[in-house]
Amino acid sequence: MASGKRDYYEVLGVAKNASPDEIKKAFRQAALKFHPDRNPGNAEAEEKFKEASEAFDVLQDPEKRAKYDRFGHEGLSGGFAPRGFGSSEDIFEAFGDIFGDLFGFSRSRTRKGPSLRAEVELEFVEAARGVDKTLVLKRHEICTGCRGSGCREGTSPSTCGTCGGRGQVLQGGGFFTIATACPKCGGAGKVVTDPCRGCSGNGVTREKAEVTVRIPAGIESETRIRVQGQGEPGPAGTERGDLFVDILVRPHPVFERDGADLLCDLPVSFAQCALGGEVEVQTLGEKVTLKIPRGTQGGQHFRLRGQGLPRLDSTRKGDLIVTAVIEVPTKLTKAQEELLRGFAKTENIEVKPRKRGFFDKIKDIFES
Repeated sequence: MASGKRDYYEVLGVAKNASPDEIKKAFRQAALKFHPDRNPGNAEAEEKFKEASEAFDVLQDPEKRAKYDRFGHEGLSGGFAPRGFGSSEDIFEAFGDIFGDLFGFSRSRTRKGPSLRAEVELEFVEAARGVDKTLVLKRHEICTGCRGSGCREGTSPSTCGTCGGRGQVLQGGGFFTIATACPKCGGAGKVVTDPCRGCSGNGVTREKAEVTVRIPAGIESETRIRVQGQGEPGPAGTERGDLFVDILVRPHPVFERDGADLLCDLPVSFAQCALGGEVEVQTLGEKVTLKIPRGTQGGQHFRLRGQGLPRLDSTRKGDLIVTAVIEVPTKLTKAQEELLRGFAKTENIEVKPRKRGFFDKIKDIFES
């Protein structure tokens, strides 16, 4: 474990084989106990709340949890795109703002709209070099007729009669009282009595929208990119949610990927391996010359520095690793066969006799 950080299972007080529901329940308890709004001015409580949020962010995600279980905190360092929750703010949204519902207080932050998700398929070369992709989304836009109010032009929302404009109603009684969102106005404190015809009082209409997403060079398949502010609009036209773009990269017919390194096979002849020589190697960009030393063996690797993929966390590139594959000719000329047989004799190697053809046999019969 990295110094200065406690074990995430210890932070939430759960066993290492805890189920997702047990982890979620433990985080709820910790979050409710150390929430900053319940502990104003308490720096220690705020720090414990952040610690619990960080632990939950990892343990609720199967991929992150697997890396953490295997490598500890060090296994979570690096990388480009967020997976699962990006921050404690996202965790609040996932729980539906349980804190306000249970205790009657509201977060100081502006509530964002729902997030959207999209998938983008890239060619291998596009992922290697980086590309801009324009996505066409169907999402809600603020109604131009009422500017998001939901009211017909010239009118305005009325105060909710159920909650008196407070947006909350109290349930229970005596020592324990719970404040929940008003079922009539949904917590807005106002209701639309004369709805806009363009959006039927919803304040939004469903439209097509084009969003250009910058895909960084060297991105890997199954990476998720977060585009802030390109999701659905928030309540009453407040801040939009985010757009999460899942990247899928099609395989390349020649190259395979190993992190930032590229792998490929290079066909070479027996003569080139034995005597040495120079061959041209195609990279993702131009062709480069590779020197094959004398005595090269099949399966031998050659590393071409800087001919791999860009590293997302660095300005450097990976390498191209070429594996020599000896090509055995399927057909030989008579001269080539005689030369090889002569070479085999110098090594005292027994080789299969040359197969006599039909016309060789006919010739022997008539000459006998």
